[in-house]
Amino acid sequence: MIPPSLRSKDWKSRYRTGQEDVIADFYIPAYEVAHTYSRAVGYFTSSSLALVERGLLTFTSRGGTVRLIASPQLETEDIEDIENGYRVRDVFERATMRALEEEVRPELLDCLGSLGRLVADGLLDIKLAFVEGSHGFGIYHEKIGYFRDKQGDVVAFTGSSNETYGGLVANFESLHVFRSWIPSDSERAFDITSDFETLWSDLTPGLSVEAFPSVARDKLIELARTRPPPGPSVTDDSLLEDRELANKGGQLEIPTGLEARPYQVDAIRAWSDAGGRGVFKMATGTGKTKTALLAASQLRRREAENGRALVVIIVAPQKHLVDQWADEVRLFGEAPIRVYESAKKWRREADEAVEGIRLGVRPGAVFVSTNKSFAGPSFQSLLERITCPVMIIVDEVHNLGSERAAAALPERATYRLGLSATPERHMDEVGTQRIFDYFGDIVFELSMADAIKLGALCRYTYYPRLVELDEQEMEAYVGLSHKIGALLGASDSVDAVEEDSPLGFLLRQRAAILGHASRKLAFLESDVRRHTSSWFQLVYCAEGDRLADLQDHERNPNQLEEVIDLLGNKLGLPVHSYVNETTRAQRRSLLERFASGKDLQFLVAMRCLDEGVDIPMAQIAYVLASSSNPRQFVQRRGRLLRRVDGIDKVAMIYDYLAIPALDGEQSVSETERALVRRELARATEFAELALNYAECVEALRPLRKRYGLMDV
Repeated sequence: MIPPSLRSKDWKSRYRTGQEDVIADFYIPAYEVAHTYSRAVGYFTSSSLALVERGLLTFTSRGGTVRLIASPQLETEDIEDIENGYRVRDVFERATMRALEEEVRPELLDCLGSLGRLVADGLLDIKLAFVEGSHGFGIYHEKIGYFRDKQGDVVAFTGSSNETYGGLVANFESLHVFRSWIPSDSERAFDITSDFETLWSDLTPGLSVEAFPSVARDKLIELARTRPPPGPSVTDDSLLEDRELANKGGQLEIPTGLEARPYQVDAIRAWSDAGGRGVFKMATGTGKTKTALLAASQLRRREAENGRALVVIIVAPQKHLVDQWADEVRLFGEAPIRVYESAKKWRREADEAVEGIRLGVRPGAVFVSTNKSFAGPSFQSLLERITCPVMIIVDEVHNLGSERAAAALPERATYRLGLSATPERHMDEVGTQRIFDYFGDIVFELSMADAIKLGALCRYTYYPRLVELDEQEMEAYVGLSHKIGALLGASDSVDAVEEDSPLGFLLRQRAAILGHASRKLAFLESDVRRHTSSWFQLVYCAEGDRLADLQDHERNPNQLEEVIDLLGNKLGLPVHSYVNETTRAQRRSLLERFASGKDLQFLVAMRCLDEGVDIPMAQIAYVLASSSNPRQFVQRRGRLLRRVDGIDKVAMIYDYLAIPALDGEQSVSETERALVRRELARATEFAELALNYAECVEALRPLRKRYGLMDV
């Protein structure tokens, strides 16, 4: 069955009282096909739900979720209390309860019961916003919102109405609508979604966002228990069943229609035969996430047959990866608990889940956490209260090899599964051994070569570019190499190099010379000009800035800024950065715009788009960062090789190798040879699996011959 979509509706660019019925013509049709509804308004009252009840029933019966941000309706005394030092949360609680008492009229009781059920079922989340600045307390009065469907399309809107009876019916109002798939609308649609997500995350300067008061939440839920539930307006039994599973804690069952690939079956069998412990070393893009969840589903069923619950704990490096895992878990019929940011946002739900398991009313729970929150005291104390069997799944398991990170891994976890394309830690044998000591050995391995052969990853061509360092760059590289050599010679052990150590600092400086080689930009421009009409292109920039002593600029040049200037200003191509500072909401929006193939042709990344990010549409990559860390360049290549259903994609990789001058007549030094060996090691690995392998060999032959490295 084709899922409902926003594109199936005929949307107007504006809805205005007197010309259209805003509720019947806009809100209800949007509820009927959307998957999520996000709204930020000046005021919100529960009476507004009565006006769109039919649409809401259709929406929530399909598992649709609602997020609302609003200002509580404060009276003069409330504002005075805040200005006199009362806690904002206490005042908001009082105002919200007052509004609920005023709204509880006979004709609205059923509506409030529906609202309470949505809150209890996790389908409605409300936050309260206010202005807090040097000029005192202020009312949040913005009015934006958007609907999103399962295909990722968005209908965003802005206008004069609030989520109140007066705003939607009694007043004269208008809405301006922007559709993400329409070129003239897409930028405004992106701006609205980005503004909302920034606000929801409490990252908007000048505004503060508070959670909905727990007392008001409890009152709504209690009211929901006393009112008869309305009948569903859709009769999709499978969707209703999925929702029931989620409300009960989920069964973590394999979705209908999902068939495991033969190698995934082999991986699960190997892990099970090893006693439910081990590491999957699987090439990026081969479905480690689904393989792990298939294993967890089988294990949950087996434990249930033995009368036991099972808690699954999934740990991932970053918040956006937690969100991706949560989306996948939801497809398996489970309502996951996301563990990140402040414990106040997740601890109550987590405590209720653990208590439900203890009382025997839940078959288990799935927690998805960032590395940081997992190791934090709040989650660690929660772990101590879990008495049923535990399965821990760690994504990008190489990140947990340090002594501090490994100490947080629970010894009482019966089942353990580590996932990574590169579980071995770079230059850290001790940390690598910690990983295998806890999780067990590699029980299944799927190399990139095998994945391409099996059709799990797409084919690719590889184009190494030999970029000669200039005289200043080569001199600086040699000087740093001598200093590094002296430190290495004085060290008893170099198994692990700490970033803030003297050796780590010198290694980063030397790597910066290679990554920021000034001549790379000219090569990049030449290659990009060959593909100005192609979409889905990535650029991986070197980290940090070029070393200060290599130029006369007042400010160190930054390669990412230079690349964006080249692509955007000089070549006139749609481009955007994707860096550590990019917020989670912005990242999601950027990836959606990039995947649409409509208004964002290039993503330029620095220290991002390596681990776990799902961008299957990416087709061309330019690797300016000269990384010798196998994990980094394997991950970057894997980003590009993910398959897209129905598309016979052949990816292209341009790799810029920083090398000494090729035409010099002087003898070759060991430092130069070591430099070239580092770059050749990466190029050789990339070339071996490329469709144009013979072409790559010829391109690298002069380099191998000049530096006596024909064996590399």
